[in-house]
Amino acid sequence: MSLLWEDEAREGAEDEDCRLAQYRRGVRVQSSEADVTRGDRQETGGQLWAASHEAARALHLPATLLRFEDCQRSREVGYVSSDPSFSVRSDGSVYTAQEVANLSEPVQFMVTAKGKHDPHIWETTVKLALTGHPHTLLLSKVGIEEMLKMWESQPRVIRFARKHQRSLVTNGLRRQKRDWVIPPINVPENSRGPFPHMLVRIRSDQDKDVGIRYSITGAGADQPPSGIYNIDPISGNMFVTQPLDREERASFHLRAHAVDMNGNQVENPIDLYIYVIDMNDNRPEFQNQVYNGSVAEGSKPGSSVMQVTASDADDSTTANGMVRYRILSQNPHSPIPNMFTINSETGDIVTVAAGLDREKVSQYTIIVQATDMEGNLNFGLSNTATALISITDINDNPPELTVRTFSGEVPENKVNVVVTNLTVLDRDQPHSPNWNAVYRIVSGDPSGHFTIRTNPVTNEGMLTVVKPVDFEMNRAFMLTVVVSNQAHLASGIQSSLQSTAGVTISIQDVNEPPVFPINPKMIRFEEGVPAGTALTAFSAQDPDHFVHQTVRYSKLSDPANWLRINRTNGRITTMAMLDRESIYVKNNIYEATFLAFDNGSPQASGTGTLQIYLIDVNDNAPVLIPREAQVCEHGRPNSRINITAADADADPNVGPFVFELPTSPSDVRRNWSISRLNGDYAQLKLKISYLEAGFYEIPVIVSDSGNPPLTNRSMLRIKVCPCDDSGDCSATGAVAAAGLGTGAIIAILICIIILLSMVLLFVVWMKRREKERQAKPLLIDPEDDVRDNILKYDEEGGGEEDQDYDLSQLQQPESLEHIMNKPAGVRRVDERPVITAESQYPARPSLPQPGDIGDFINDVSSLH
Repeated sequence: MSLLWEDEAREGAEDEDCRLAQYRRGVRVQSSEADVTRGDRQETGGQLWAASHEAARALHLPATLLRFEDCQRSREVGYVSSDPSFSVRSDGSVYTAQEVANLSEPVQFMVTAKGKHDPHIWETTVKLALTGHPHTLLLSKVGIEEMLKMWESQPRVIRFARKHQRSLVTNGLRRQKRDWVIPPINVPENSRGPFPHMLVRIRSDQDKDVGIRYSITGAGADQPPSGIYNIDPISGNMFVTQPLDREERASFHLRAHAVDMNGNQVENPIDLYIYVIDMNDNRPEFQNQVYNGSVAEGSKPGSSVMQVTASDADDSTTANGMVRYRILSQNPHSPIPNMFTINSETGDIVTVAAGLDREKVSQYTIIVQATDMEGNLNFGLSNTATALISITDINDNPPELTVRTFSGEVPENKVNVVVTNLTVLDRDQPHSPNWNAVYRIVSGDPSGHFTIRTNPVTNEGMLTVVKPVDFEMNRAFMLTVVVSNQAHLASGIQSSLQSTAGVTISIQDVNEPPVFPINPKMIRFEEGVPAGTALTAFSAQDPDHFVHQTVRYSKLSDPANWLRINRTNGRITTMAMLDRESIYVKNNIYEATFLAFDNGSPQASGTGTLQIYLIDVNDNAPVLIPREAQVCEHGRPNSRINITAADADADPNVGPFVFELPTSPSDVRRNWSISRLNGDYAQLKLKISYLEAGFYEIPVIVSDSGNPPLTNRSMLRIKVCPCDDSGDCSATGAVAAAGLGTGAIIAILICIIILLSMVLLFVVWMKRREKERQAKPLLIDPEDDVRDNILKYDEEGGGEEDQDYDLSQLQQPESLEHIMNKPAGVRRVDERPVITAESQYPARPSLPQPGDIGDFINDVSSLH
């Protein structure tokens, strides 16, 4: 606890408390540190406790370190020890002035501090005890309880600052005494009570003159968390009402007040600082219960593996929260029980010895313990975690072929066939680059017939044929194979002699099909060769030289059925004339396929294609294009026709063409003329000024340029029609050109006029009949209307006499006079109702009577 002290204000200083610097922790024994509790001024009964790690027996050995500053901020402080065995230097270091014979019991002495410019003398008590000794108070629960009892037996009294009346005047400035500074109050956490427990007594010097009431305010008193501290308003005794937890709240700041009976402030409020003293009540907690780390096999000692971390909720500035690590066990113990070590302060795990081999031990399980109190197993709290260390693989095991010689066989002419499987042994991590095998053929296969693929599951090498092998060329192969890993071998690892092996491959003979030496074979012939012409010999060879076999032939494909092949020797002859213009000839080439088969077991066959290039001959006469045209009947500039010719032959048996008109009939050359535009086109035009409209067939003679040339007489059908000003055929001309004469056209017009007249007469007659019918009365009285009579017959349908009735009676009566004059009674269902507003029901149009239609037909017949 800090000292309560008094001082005079310096000239021009701010109104602030001048504090004695707190005695700081820092017990030093042989450069190691220990904890020192804070002490109070001797006048308040406080003490300063210190604990060293080991006995300070050597002369001039530092035991603890004290810090002091006077109010003038002077660093020149003098210390005096009451024990001649210990001395204090100007820097606050406490040394043994002479050899200390025994430290089995705590040593206690007084230290006096005096500043150079401060007339006041300050004292504190220093108590030294041997760390780990039964009398060590700081590290044992018994010591803590004894310290608490001693603290409780010496209650403190905190007085309000006096209001001094005297003052000093220096250079016209008045100096006043400053208020008392209250040292912090230390309260241990987890105290067992009893509660309420008295901490201090607050007292005013004026309590003898007036009645004083005391109170405290702040967090922990009248503010949340409220109720932890309270004060007796009369005696001023301040209490703590419950156990404290430093991990929940480490300090409190309260203010003490003193008022008279009327509530008037008697003293200025004073600040109370309460610090909760930490106790070792929390175990270290690992962040994870299981840590995973890895290190490569073959790593050197000192290689980093992983780090484990534990935290302690206690004060990390004291031994209660200082965690230290150690390894409790290692499993397995191969090659030695202690392959790893751990940094006690950082938790870093490193290798200690060489010899990590994944192929022997792939994982280690390590139990790590974390202990507070700087690892003191007697007083510290501990916790454990598991560290799993995986040994990662390196390529320190070259692959080894299981045997030195492999063998296999394969049929000739087969590809993608596995000849044999090469087995390998590798102790590295399976399915990793350190384990994956890579095979190479280093000799025995110069033509590249074989390759080796790696099976990704078994790591075997599949020796496969990629190029056909001919038994007649090679009956066996002797290969040399080398295997290695996908990854390079680790440094310092030599390749094994077992990585090389020989492979013997035997080739099996099979019956190979006959082979056409030239396939496809092309020959050239002129078209038009007659049937029975020998074209060529299309024969095949049997590749099985070591077996004598007979080859036979047959036709497999002949689209036009022009060819025949000799079954024994393969000679090709024609069965029909070859025509280049046939639909089966593409680009002057006719293609046929033939089959050659031997008499082996099993029988083998091969196919060959014969291509016949047909040379064109002039065997097709040219044909006129177009075959139809149209010109105007009057000789106009556009009454000209451009013509050309088409020839199925090829060059040079086509154009340029020669066009001419024949000499007969004579009117052709008299009416028409033809002139050549170029080698392929000519122009036909009308020579006379007028030609009657109609269709004309003009013969034209066309000749090609073949040797000899072919000539064709073609008919050109020309439509002659009258044209309008733009040169197009008119509508009349179109009709005339269709082949109708003038008489036919007149007859068609007369028929159209007659038809229109008949329609007009029919309309006039209908109007007249309508008027007559409206003027006629009903044929019978409505009372005798046969439509009201229902006749019953005993047979289906009635006789002829029953069907002789007037259909006009079924029509709707147009006149309403008989209905209006009819007496009341039952009305017919077909009678129109009598209404006042007739316009609501439009009148039904009159329909012709059946008899009227017959009369109309007779009248029309009489007209003709």
